[in-house]
Amino acid sequence: MSPTARPRPAVPARAAAVLATAALLLTACGGGAGGGADAAAGGEPQSGGTLTFAVGSDAGCVDPQQVGSNDTIYSVRQLVDSLTDQDPETGEIVPWLAESWEVSEDATSFTFHLRPGVTFSDGTPLTAQVVEDNLDAIPDLGPLAGLARGYLVGYTGTRVVDELTAQVTFGAPNVQFLQATSTHSLGLVSSASAALPPEQRCSEGVAGSGPFTLGEYVQNQSITLERRDGYDWGSSLWDKDGEAHLDRVVFQIVPEAGVRTGSLQSGQVDAIGSVAQADEAALEGAGIQLKARANPGVVFNIGLNNSLPLLQDPQVRQALSLAIDRQEIVDAVFPSGTEPATSPLAHTTPGYRDLSDELATDPDRAAELLDAAGWTPGADGIREKDGTRLALEVVWAPVAATNRPALELVQQQLRAVGVELTLREQPIAQLLPQLQSGEFQAAWGNVTRADADILRSQFSTALTNVYRVPAGELDGVLQEQAATVDEAQREELIGQAQQLLVDNDFLIPVVELQTTLGVAPAVHDLEFDASSRLQLHDTWKS
Repeated sequence: MSPTARPRPAVPARAAAVLATAALLLTACGGGAGGGADAAAGGEPQSGGTLTFAVGSDAGCVDPQQVGSNDTIYSVRQLVDSLTDQDPETGEIVPWLAESWEVSEDATSFTFHLRPGVTFSDGTPLTAQVVEDNLDAIPDLGPLAGLARGYLVGYTGTRVVDELTAQVTFGAPNVQFLQATSTHSLGLVSSASAALPPEQRCSEGVAGSGPFTLGEYVQNQSITLERRDGYDWGSSLWDKDGEAHLDRVVFQIVPEAGVRTGSLQSGQVDAIGSVAQADEAALEGAGIQLKARANPGVVFNIGLNNSLPLLQDPQVRQALSLAIDRQEIVDAVFPSGTEPATSPLAHTTPGYRDLSDELATDPDRAAELLDAAGWTPGADGIREKDGTRLALEVVWAPVAATNRPALELVQQQLRAVGVELTLREQPIAQLLPQLQSGEFQAAWGNVTRADADILRSQFSTALTNVYRVPAGELDGVLQEQAATVDEAQREELIGQAQQLLVDNDFLIPVVELQTTLGVAPAVHDLEFDASSRLQLHDTWKS
């Protein structure tokens, strides 16, 4: 839908010091694989039944606006609807709770015309006031809401034009906001839920308008969803009108990949996440569908703390990147179909640019650069300079089974050129504060988002800037793309931003995150959304 500008009265300024704590997404998890088609020949869709889904981890929170881990997003996404939706094939923004909208020519004002008749699970109706209550509350949710807060940087307020019309304004052009309204992070909750303390929302859940409600949450054990009676306002992308097919969905927390696989093969569960490479053949042999899609956004990477003296040397940063054999890591660790990183962005991200030539592997050149920087091999092969070893510590969270083996292989590849890499595992809850404090050297993670503005959230010095990227040309490009309405011009700027990140080696892209699910033959129409998360409204069992 092409937005058209419509003049509106000015909105009183509202102070909103909103920080983009996008580092939270370093905890996002997932797996990768190729393969299998959906069992489309299952006949006519049937209503009823329980879908049991095994995932590897629990984020410890069931509030969609505060969750950044894929394993938990799968479930909480079903609790909330969004103002818009995004077509996973084209990237187009389409209607959902908003029937239509207008964007001002300078992209500072977004006016949404809401669908009538929508209610939340606590019985209250969707109104423009609810939109205002949601957006006003998000900046105060705290660090767990890093995704949502990042989307609202520069937010100055929401004006209730009438009962079903809300005008959202920003102090500066903010093109990305329309896509942000399609995400789970800006999924709407009732006004009463929006007013609850963040901790209570996390532990007890929220009242959403989605096709399912939260039946029970047992931390680190299970999340149970119940079908919402009377639901009749689904996304324009969905096939089915009205209520969901399934009566119930149970997400079981099963950290061990082998146990998840065995449970699917035995019929104890209907679907699993994070399929391991070693289990692919057995699953396919048992008739299991392997459904896969690369997650858009920032690829799995080694994010560098660019403020450290060691990492301020561009020769050292470039050498680290050249030493890493991305294809070897993909082949050895990740499931079939996973792609090595060819940019800071995954190829499914609108505006992606192929920079594979600049991300080539060349350990000999890496060694030359380290020689030139004054780092000479010591007795054990690790380089030294002025009595200091060339050592680097990378922190990571155990939210994906591939994280440790991937990093162990990176460790071997860096050692081959004389760099000592130490791996430091951190619980999810501890990793984010550590990154925000700057008390780290490097971090392993990825960030999922189907809009290239995620680069601004991660690397602009005007925002949180967890990786301490120095101010420079990149800032201007990232800010300009956020203010550019013309799609072709914005795509060119996004390409420039990717190029600058790679040319300066501010991060080391390694591998794309590919979400892979194992799905039993009796499960149909279990689909990915534009962010490679799940949409279960249309899903049914035969």
